Amino acid sequence: MATWQCISQCGACCNLTPADRPDLEEYLSPPDLELYLSMVGEGGWCVNYDHGARECKIYSTRPRFCRVVAETFEEMYGIEPEDVNDFAIDCCRQQIEGVYGDRSLELIRFDQAVGF
Repeated sequence: MATWQCISQCGACCNLTPADRPDLEEYLSPPDLELYLSMVGEGGWCVNYDHGARECKIYSTRPRFCRVVAETFEEMYGIEPEDVNDFAIDCCRQQIEGVYGDRSLELIRFDQAVGF
């Protein structure tokens, strides 16, 4: 069974381009949406993403919508806790493919890490 995990030096989830997520208002509360939009910087990348180190500068204090946590996924997307793992894997694969491509080193590393 594949098990979701975040891989270091990826950052695909830090590409916040609102046009790529037209349904933001459906799953983010108004305060979360305002925070999300305030985090969008140049080229759609999060202002807290360190491009050189390829990591989040606020990882330990990142907003709840940046965390893969069963309670948040249930609240935001209606995903039952037992389905979070598969849902998170699908979301990450889709985001990595969209940002880096379906043959990218990031996707290969992610697939290996989760057990594909």
